[in-house]
Amino acid sequence: MIAMQIRAIITASGNVQRVGFRDIVESIARRMKLVGFVENIKPYDVKIVCEGDKETIDSFVKSLEIKEYPVNVEKLDIIFSDASGGFTYFEIKRGDMAEELGERLDMANSNMKGMMQKQDLMIEKLEINTSILKENTSVLKDNTNVLKTFKYETNENLNKLTNIMTKHDVEAQEQIVNLTKEMSGVKDRLTRLECAMS
Repeated sequence: MIAMQIRAIITASGNVQRVGFRDIVESIARRMKLVGFVENIKPYDVKIVCEGDKETIDSFVKSLEIKEYPVNVEKLDIIFSDASGGFTYFEIKRGDMAEELGERLDMANSNMKGMMQKQDLMIEKLEINTSILKENTSVLKDNTNVLKTFKYETNENLNKLTNIMTKHDVEAQEQIVNLTKEMSGVKDRLTRLECAMS
């Protein structure tokens, strides 16, 4: 069953001229397979006439509620009627060439300003991050120097301890040899004493 076709005449108010809004409307309408047109009307609004089934037009209207810089749709006035069947596709009705060119230049200027603001913000963030990186690099160098000093001192202390242990080990071995000799001497005397007593 074919859905009943209707017509919607929509007036969009807000920041909708010289911001690329008509291009967005045309793209959405074509994607939704609606037919009709979009055009600027004086002084600042945009008129949209579209035909299609009620469900599709309702979705279309919701998708026009754009509040994303530079477009800001503040209000949509809608009048519904029966479809005329007089459209075969969706188009942008343009004004005279000078006006259209001026609008494109205004839109390009607005986009350029937005890009420059973003660029300034990115440069500021980059400068902050570079400053933080320099501070962190300085701290890292300081920490590396502290670690190197600690490593050097630890190695020195280990070498001293090894030398002391080696020295004590040599002295302990000499004392053991001396004690062994003394013990041998004591054994000899005890053996002679034992022999003399028997």
